[in-house]
Amino acid sequence: MYITYILECADRSLYIGCTNNLIKRLKQHNTSKSGAHYTKIRRPVVLKYQETFKTLKKARGRESEIKSWKRKRKLNLFNK
Repeated sequence: MYITYILECADRSLYIGCTNNLIKRLKQHNTSKSGAHYTKIRRPVVLKYQETFKTLKKARGRESEIKSWKRKRKLNLFNK
């Protein structure tokens, strides 16, 4: 299973990504010296939303779709 997720960073910006191990990836975003530079300089990050997919292709497609949205629409996913 693959997960597309949205994180809210300490500066209130949003980060969208996908992974096959969400717990490990969240730990990397918050503690690792390697990984996404964007979140490394905006810690801590908090998981706000996630969707599960059977294939990496579908998860990446959804990640790309969400990234193309304006901020308000992204916020609406988890502020309902």
